[in-house]
Amino acid sequence: MSDIALEALKRKRAEITGQIARCHADLAKLSADLEHLDETLRLFAPDFVAESVLPKVFTPPKSWSKRGEMSRAVLSILRVAKGPRSTRENAAQIVAQRGLEHDAGILNVMTRRVGHVLRDKREAWLVRSIEETGLWLQWEIVR
Repeated sequence: MSDIALEALKRKRAEITGQIARCHADLAKLSADLEHLDETLRLFAPDFVAESVLPKVFTPPKSWSKRGEMSRAVLSILRVAKGPRSTRENAAQIVAQRGLEHDAGILNVMTRRVGHVLRDKREAWLVRSIEETGLWLQWEIVR
């Protein structure tokens, strides 16, 4: 194995063990904080059972995207489009592609996200806005 690959693997291992050490430190701090909180609760309610409080888990909404996923989706829609499309039309197609519930709230959120992607890609000279139709610009891919 070459020295470059060996050094890269060593760096990656050091990075991962550092992350594990930080996670262990965070876990120890959280455990101590939880013990202190439980003791404080017992001061106010001596018969308090800590296990009676279920953990609250954060689950992201289905409308969230992974990094770069929204940009790829918007650009692929514009690549196959026959002509310019509005921000709202692109957002409606993404909602349909993802199988999300087609209500006004989701469509508004997705329109804002698509608009942000399109403005970002306009600054990178990948798309251009043609004209405004109502509230939304018409967009097309730069060819």
